[in-house]
Amino acid sequence: MKIGVSTYSLFRPIHSGEITVIEAIEKIAAIGGEHVEIVPVGYSLTDNPELIDQIVAKAAELKLDISNYAIYANFGVDTEEEYEQEIERVKKEVDIAARLGVKLMRHDVAGRKDTSIKQFNSEVKRLAEACRQIADYAAQYDITTSVENHGYYIQASDRVQTLIQEVDRSNFKTTLDVGNFMCVDEDPVAAVKNNISYASIVHIKDFYLRPAAQYPGEGWFKTASGNYLRGAISGQGDLNLRESLRIVKESGFDGYLSIEFEGMEDSYVGTQIGLDNVRRLWNEI
Repeated sequence: MKIGVSTYSLFRPIHSGEITVIEAIEKIAAIGGEHVEIVPVGYSLTDNPELIDQIVAKAAELKLDISNYAIYANFGVDTEEEYEQEIERVKKEVDIAARLGVKLMRHDVAGRKDTSIKQFNSEVKRLAEACRQIADYAAQYDITTSVENHGYYIQASDRVQTLIQEVDRSNFKTTLDVGNFMCVDEDPVAAVKNNISYASIVHIKDFYLRPAAQYPGEGWFKTASGNYLRGAISGQGDLNLRESLRIVKESGFDGYLSIEFEGMEDSYVGTQIGLDNVRRLWNEI
């Protein structure tokens, strides 16, 4: 098992131009990360392919694993032409994952304004077919693809499981985010227990939670049922992170734990403290 950091944790300084993704990787190594997860938000490997080799070289220099490549995708489009185009685009992203040398790749599946179970049931087979084609394409590189529990639509643990079972490929799993279940008001500890056996990589995230009747002001967003969440430093929020980590550890999971910080605190401080907290909690369990 290795504990590391998603470059998404340093999105704000990357997006502002304060640092590059290469410098972000240096900072992750400096605070004790054992791997880096590449999430091209604030930079693009498609538009800047030279970055791929630079990332690989820097990670090798710092003796960091490149754990996972996580990208946006949406197969919930209206026309068959758009559907096929998106499948082909994501296959090109698989090629980038292969150049990065990763064996894990997360891609989104669909986002909808109508997040009802009726809508999900009506199109899950079509969404699964797209995921199946991507997984089959990725198999040539020995890459496992995955869906993350986020975006409200495919976020609850049972919907994630339904999609995985419908895809029915051994190299299609889930990027299991221990905090994201809170966005759809699902108990995160129970949801982690439900889905840990399907996990290819585990994201560590924490949130502060406030009830719908107690609007806490700017900086918070609503859950599916109207409660309020705000990103927290891992180990400092309202998530029972110790129990979720205990479930992960006792399951025998021996892959990557990836810190994904999105709180209001300074990105460097929030990421550093979160990494230290998760390592301490893991060792105490």
